[in-house]
Amino acid sequence: MISTFMVVVLLRLGAYEWTRSFAENKTYMKNVLEWHPPRMDTTLGQLENWGGEMYNFIHVWSWEKFGGSTGYDVHLWTIPVEYRCSMMLFLIVLGTARLRTGIRFLCLGGIVLFVLRSDRWEMVLFLSGMILAELDVMRGAHIPPAMAPTTSVLPLGEISNLRPKKTNSLLSFLLAILALYLMSCPDWEFGQTPGWKTLALFVPEWFTDQYRFWQMIGSILFVACVARSPWWQSVFNTDIVQYFGRISYAIYLVHGPVLHTAGYAIERWAWGVTGTDGWAYNTGFIVAAFVNIGLVIWAADVFWRVVDAPTVRFAKWLESNWFISD
Repeated sequence: MISTFMVVVLLRLGAYEWTRSFAENKTYMKNVLEWHPPRMDTTLGQLENWGGEMYNFIHVWSWEKFGGSTGYDVHLWTIPVEYRCSMMLFLIVLGTARLRTGIRFLCLGGIVLFVLRSDRWEMVLFLSGMILAELDVMRGAHIPPAMAPTTSVLPLGEISNLRPKKTNSLLSFLLAILALYLMSCPDWEFGQTPGWKTLALFVPEWFTDQYRFWQMIGSILFVACVARSPWWQSVFNTDIVQYFGRISYAIYLVHGPVLHTAGYAIERWAWGVTGTDGWAYNTGFIVAAFVNIGLVIWAADVFWRVVDAPTVRFAKWLESNWFISD
């Protein structure tokens, strides 16, 4: 909400007008023409429009594609999706919490198959995350070795018969690379793309967003492999990756406004220097990308320090003061 209000401010200042004609020019935008939010005649009209979109942003009553998306930043379409899936996941967690472990996994497996056949790839990801998280708890993945019990203790005192097992690190490493390949499935005509033509044949015809099928499988496989691969864990525990993890949500929130204002202006300048014919187009894009990536990281860092981190601290304060503790 704060990031979209920033877009409102930028609109009123005219920042989006600097690049409006460029954003709609197919000479430069050869792939998708992203929605460039309109500037209303008055500030009051802009605020009313923004308020209406924020109301619709809390979109829990239907599951249509891109339901709840806001024109103030089209990249935020995943937030309503995650909100709906989270509500559903909470219900499933509550409904299966008191089941025996084997029965719970059996039920979850059935639900996963149901939502998959229902063409709800996003719910497959959320449910898979729940399953992977419980598997990690069962094998004591987050317990220091010195503190690990001889048996894994499950919720409600149920004791698992499973014991932590040594995993094949090499296999996890290799499968993670395969998963990265699957996650890189092209969004556009991947069935005609070299390296993907055969894999495209295995995507069910009823799966609407065909390109998301292998991206979905790859995401699940990658998380499962990283959880069992010390090498991959060491990569994600490096300082630079941890830093980007901290500002990742801020990057998600600010990259759209940055690109649609300063970013497009930089691209226009770069292509003005290199031209747009043949490889000159790619050269200009690369030059602009180096500048824009740095600009997005800087803006995300500022947003994280000024908005994101204080908001998290405030939420924790509310939790400690408004909620009844045991």
